[in-house]
Amino acid sequence: MKKQSASTWSVEKSEELYGFNRWGTGHFGVDDEGFAEVRPVPDGPTIRIMDVVDEAAGMGIKAPMVIRFQDLLRHRVQRLNQAFRRAIREENYKGDYRGVFPIKVNQLREVVEEIMSAGKDYNHGLEAGSKPELMIALAMHDSNQRLIICNGYKDNDYIRLALLGRKLGKRIIIVIEQLGEVDDIIRISQELDVKPLIGFRIKLQTRGEGKWSSSSGDNAKFGLNTAEILFAIEKLKAAKLSKSLKLVHFHIGSQVPNILTIKNAVVEATRFYCQLAKMGFPMGYLDIGGGLGVDYDGSRTNFESSMNYTLEEYARDVVSNVMDICEASNVRVPDLISESGRAIVAPHSMLVVEVFERINKKETLRQQHLPKQKHDIVYALEAQLKNKSRLGRLERFHDALQKKEEALSLFNLGYLDIENRAAAESLFWQICEKIDREDNEAGYQPEELRDLKKLLADQYVCNFSVFQSLLDHWALKQLFPVVPLHRLKEKPTVNAILVDITCDSDGKISSFIDLQDTKDYLTLHSLNGKPYYLGIFLTGAYQDIMGDLHNLFGRVSEAHVFLEPDEPNGFYIEEAINGSRIAEVIEGVQYQWEELCRRMKAQIDTATRKDLVKPREGVRLLEFYETQLQTKTYLNIERAKRKKRQKK
Repeated sequence: MKKQSASTWSVEKSEELYGFNRWGTGHFGVDDEGFAEVRPVPDGPTIRIMDVVDEAAGMGIKAPMVIRFQDLLRHRVQRLNQAFRRAIREENYKGDYRGVFPIKVNQLREVVEEIMSAGKDYNHGLEAGSKPELMIALAMHDSNQRLIICNGYKDNDYIRLALLGRKLGKRIIIVIEQLGEVDDIIRISQELDVKPLIGFRIKLQTRGEGKWSSSSGDNAKFGLNTAEILFAIEKLKAAKLSKSLKLVHFHIGSQVPNILTIKNAVVEATRFYCQLAKMGFPMGYLDIGGGLGVDYDGSRTNFESSMNYTLEEYARDVVSNVMDICEASNVRVPDLISESGRAIVAPHSMLVVEVFERINKKETLRQQHLPKQKHDIVYALEAQLKNKSRLGRLERFHDALQKKEEALSLFNLGYLDIENRAAAESLFWQICEKIDREDNEAGYQPEELRDLKKLLADQYVCNFSVFQSLLDHWALKQLFPVVPLHRLKEKPTVNAILVDITCDSDGKISSFIDLQDTKDYLTLHSLNGKPYYLGIFLTGAYQDIMGDLHNLFGRVSEAHVFLEPDEPNGFYIEEAINGSRIAEVIEGVQYQWEELCRRMKAQIDTATRKDLVKPREGVRLLEFYETQLQTKTYLNIERAKRKKRQKK
């Protein structure tokens, strides 16, 4: 098969290679000039993402940065609510939909404010899973028509805060997760003389799928089993709080990939709801929890980083299954609640990183220091590289690998000098490249040969921390789309993995989305001395809040973008937030920057007295130390100086 030249590459080929048309869901694509673009609102204008990067740079915000497309966030809230309203209308369902946003998915004020604003017409509420989140929810909750759902472990103060909301007229429902919470709720509600609204979280037997499947089943962390439900009922009846029980809740895990799992869980939970209603409890709400997925890889399958259903199908299936069970049981249908968080916030946010260095072992090894006297093993490897062989690719790889290991053994025994070892390693990688280039991708490929591309892949060094910005990739192997933001009219020619600037070997992205499976490398453009930016998409859920301060790399900067037709590029940055500064992160680990400066001054004064540094030099050293405390934690890439070094 004849290989395509770079001149025949096109924008369409880039869209196919990087999957824009699959995971982008109409929001992300490539323009005619080869720049990645975003369409925050369907049928609305597009924004060139590099224009946002450039404008942010003019405001002092540089990569790594998070870009939030606030109009896209609003659209996701509206689309979720409209999908349920449409399903309710089409099915002639007699209840309403009452969505709540789980604050844990992204607690940032700007995100919660935007969701509350977008959900105003739908009475979209909030869900809290901890006492701090409940305090946010109480203050941000601006309408008694919106719900607040209280989940998670609860101490007495948590319960008192929730009941404070009830005193203020808020529609706040305390979900009982553990049987022991029933007595506390009864006692404190009597102390405060307020009638609580109560829900039961049911421990379903329907098992979830994907990375979070342990949220359901007998060993689930939260929820009441069938016997515990009966005990809880007796306690509420004894306390004359039967009328307080309003809700049945379940949760089968975040990012549920298979719609059949959701259907089965809804059916089982609705049976519980109907049983409680028939026992005389007023009920009124069925909370189906979270789980609505995001198609990170665009495959539309039940793979754990995908989903085999649409948002609209999800809404229709929930509505129709609940209605069928309730009608068969002669029970009035409940208002439906979902705690969809990931599906709302993931698409609106992306991480922009700059590639500033390439690690290429093969290129370095080609610059050989020729041995003064070549060892036989070097002659053997040279012969393998130059001579055409009738041997198969796998056999030639095994022969080269044997010689490389033999060279290492001889070196360790003292029979091979460093120049000959370097030559042997260089020749080995050149043989591997030659074998890999002969791959026509047809038919069965032995695993060792398939792994060659991974072995030969470059490492692109990016100015960011996986632990701070993409913790789920490191901890859970969560896939995110990674795409160049420009040069998409050029053919990418370099297979690479991405490594961050932490001092941890796990600080890397080495698994990438692919239509068939996953890839161990990403094909990118060669570096040319100019800035090269990558976008990591669909990062709005959990990544903003779960970051780890590995190496004390703090929060990255942010740019919040709104559509604006009167602006030249169709947008404006409503808010630019600087990332963490060194002084801030070191205070977070119990150092006072003033004390550090005092200690440094004492050491510089001592060095000055010993004439190790001159007085003026000591002053400059202290000034430099103090100014660095106010800089950002990530690298300050000085491109001009780097180009000079490369020319040398």
